Amino acid sequence: MSRVGNSPIAVPNGVEVKITDGNVSVKGRLGELSRKIHDGIGVAMDGSDVVITRSNDSRDQRAKHGLTRSLVNNMVLGVSEGFTKRLIMYGTGYRATQKGTGLELLAGYSHPVDVEPIGDNTLSVEGNTTIIVTGPDKQDVGQQAANIRSVRKPSRFQSKAGRIPLFGIAYQGEQLRLRVGKTVAGVGG
Repeated sequence: MSRVGNSPIAVPNGVEVKITDGNVSVKGRLGELSRKIHDGIGVAMDGSDVVITRSNDSRDQRAKHGLTRSLVNNMVLGVSEGFTKRLIMYGTGYRATQKGTGLELLAGYSHPVDVEPIGDNTLSVEGNTTIIVTGPDKQDVGQQAANIRSVRKPSRFQSKAGRIPLFGIAYQGEQLRLRVGKTVAGVGG
């Protein structure tokens, strides 16, 4: 019995949910999202709640039951509140500037790196070193943040103040596990 899949999804005011032939579309103040539902999984409205059901108790159906509930819940939250990821740039000369709807990153390369938004994402810069990614689709926001972080991953060999990397782009609040550098063994022997 899936505890996640059995809990109903409360639909807030201003959000409209449409269910048609294996598709769920959710419309709110931040946009519209739609998703195809897996076979054997049912989605229905029960008053102001969305209820997810499954056709049988096979392992596959139980897994898709909880997954579908989480995906639909993220759609409802996304169009009503939205999702946000914050990244911080560490390093001398590292900075981000707004360039139209995208960003221009100076991350230690000989050239600036241009980043364009994915889907309905909005990219903004706070100060010179904090990048904010917002959007209604949780997957797009996470992918955009991962793409920006991959421009220059944070240094795991060098740090200042314990867990702050010496250079790189890291998620705000990310805990880095520092790695021990190389040591010379058996010198002179």
